[in-house]
Amino acid sequence: MTVQASKLTPEVLISAPRRSPGVPNARGDLILYTISTYSFETHSKSAQIRILSLKDGASHLVSEDTGASGPVWLSDTEVAFFKGSDKGTDLLYQNIDAPTPEPKLVHRFPGSLSSAKTKTLSSGKVALVTAAVTTPKGTMFLAADHKKPLSSGKIYDSLFVRHWDTWKTKSENALWYGQLARSGKDGAWTLEKDSFNLLAGIELASPVGPFGGATDFDIHEHGVAFVAKDPKLNLARYTKTDLYLVPLTSFLDPPGAPRIVKTGDLVGYSHNPTFSRDGKSLAFLRMKDRQNEADKHQLLVIPDIGDLGRVEVFYPTSDGRGGWDRSPSSILWTADEKHLILAAEQHGKVLLWKVPSSPSEAKHLPAPIFEDGTVVDAYLLGNTTSLLVTSRSRIESSRFSTLDHDNKKITEISSSAKNGKAFGLTQEQCFDIWYPGSGGYDNHALCMKPSNFDRNKKYPLAFVVHGGPQSAWMDDWSTRWNPAVFAEQGYVVVCPNPTGSTGYGQAHTDAIACNWGGAPYQDLVKAFEYVEKEMPYVDIDRSVALGASYGGYMMNWIQGHPLGRRFKAIVCHDGVFSTLSQWSTEELFFPEHDFGGTLWDKRENYEKWDPSRFTGNWETPMLVIHNELDYRLSVSEGLAMFNVLQARNIPSKLLMFPDENHWVLKPENSLVWHREVLNWINKYSGVSS
Repeated sequence: MTVQASKLTPEVLISAPRRSPGVPNARGDLILYTISTYSFETHSKSAQIRILSLKDGASHLVSEDTGASGPVWLSDTEVAFFKGSDKGTDLLYQNIDAPTPEPKLVHRFPGSLSSAKTKTLSSGKVALVTAAVTTPKGTMFLAADHKKPLSSGKIYDSLFVRHWDTWKTKSENALWYGQLARSGKDGAWTLEKDSFNLLAGIELASPVGPFGGATDFDIHEHGVAFVAKDPKLNLARYTKTDLYLVPLTSFLDPPGAPRIVKTGDLVGYSHNPTFSRDGKSLAFLRMKDRQNEADKHQLLVIPDIGDLGRVEVFYPTSDGRGGWDRSPSSILWTADEKHLILAAEQHGKVLLWKVPSSPSEAKHLPAPIFEDGTVVDAYLLGNTTSLLVTSRSRIESSRFSTLDHDNKKITEISSSAKNGKAFGLTQEQCFDIWYPGSGGYDNHALCMKPSNFDRNKKYPLAFVVHGGPQSAWMDDWSTRWNPAVFAEQGYVVVCPNPTGSTGYGQAHTDAIACNWGGAPYQDLVKAFEYVEKEMPYVDIDRSVALGASYGGYMMNWIQGHPLGRRFKAIVCHDGVFSTLSQWSTEELFFPEHDFGGTLWDKRENYEKWDPSRFTGNWETPMLVIHNELDYRLSVSEGLAMFNVLQARNIPSKLLMFPDENHWVLKPENSLVWHREVLNWINKYSGVSS
């Protein structure tokens, strides 16, 4: 599937092929990936599972069944995938070398499965671990087996009540495992024995909702490692997520009792348990603070999983904060197991870094080995020093490259967007600025110009504030907030990373706590002033501002402060109207941390940074977008904004999707979102739609 467009429009963005990260087979010569598209002509989605050959670059179709999902390698030439129905989930596999490849059934599971991992065992058989929603009785949940109750009433006596976009039920995530083996004359794969619930009879849930998946667990020859929240704490108020190891005599036997891994004063989120290739060691990530979702990940290793009492921390410091001021997000062991490859943010990109696998040998802070855009995923290619890297950028939706982690040589294999050409984009449109911030340090912003940019002309400014707030604009591709879409409308786009942003050191991130409308707002004022002074091709009097989530909070804060008068129009997506209502959210550790305590203990902090205090200053035309399934920031926040705007006779519009959450994900809804946003800002900036 390819796309070729002379200009990036919302229709092109949303309907363009979306490619998953590539996953190599064990031999390292084939890449497994998925690709999906949406047609606005037929109003339907298409999906494919494909194989890319590293030898000749040819791509081969495995499946184009839109119901197929979650493909994994069974062998160097066999791919397994799931297909769900009201009867359960079928595990199918296909031999890509067969004369007439056809999917064959391995097993039908009585539930809805996701996030599968496989591992070839020394016997040649394959261990399978997968996630499934599981009932309190420890069985897989299948909707068809449960009658709809006569009453719709929901009763709760503990938190969570709802999470992200779903009302909680008594069913929870659990990990299920089994063993696949060949049988019969044709050597067909079968599940040797009914799968086991790894978490049966214990009060733990994994993967951790709402976004947990295959990175929440890993497999080795004699067990499974996984992370789960501490059930002794209030799940909504604390992030504490522990690492557990379940020993298995085999994948055909019931599980042993989980063994918790103690990490001293590090008691926050645990992430990415990753076994060494020989299964003898385990690396993982953990935060220190048990109530700060944006704390720094620190790298740890268990040198010998037979001794869980020995856990070593990389770059330790006396205060427990760690000496490397970056926050890794993924781990990969090299083939010789002497090094770890880490992904971590730095200055608007996700880079790859290389460290010795033993903390005692990690005497120097790591340096990047891959700096080309934003890394999405990386895998070893066989037993070599080469990695398969999937990355993106402001002009590239998906790039596959190989990286030799010894000599840092990068070779591009495949580019979905042909390095931007498929969308009419070029790297020359992208640039970064560093400007003096409000706290005596420089701040960073990622910027983009129209593809037909003429330095002798003037262009309105699109000033876009990110959410989080502990997040950052990245040199990345998105189908939701894509700077190139605004640039191609005729804007110079500036995406600042003010105080609170990630990738600039933990102190920079932490400085937003109890400071939501303080330093970040002043940093944005400084960014605007820098653009006004240093970019003569920007028509500053035709500026517009946009933001979502915390960026939406900032739109309301800006609206009530002097910077708001510098914009012709504002767009607020799923923003905060009043910080006093933040306890209607689901993850309560978020406001507790960011406002220094509870609403009753630290009310002054909530009141200080409350945008609704300044509604008497609101004047700028504003588009409000808020969705009914947004349980992070309730739809009442958006309604309150719109009510104020209408009551004050300020030109305003409300867009609401009853079937979307904090994000707008459905293609037809996304198209409406883009059209409304662009029509709104174009109307007030004078840009022709």
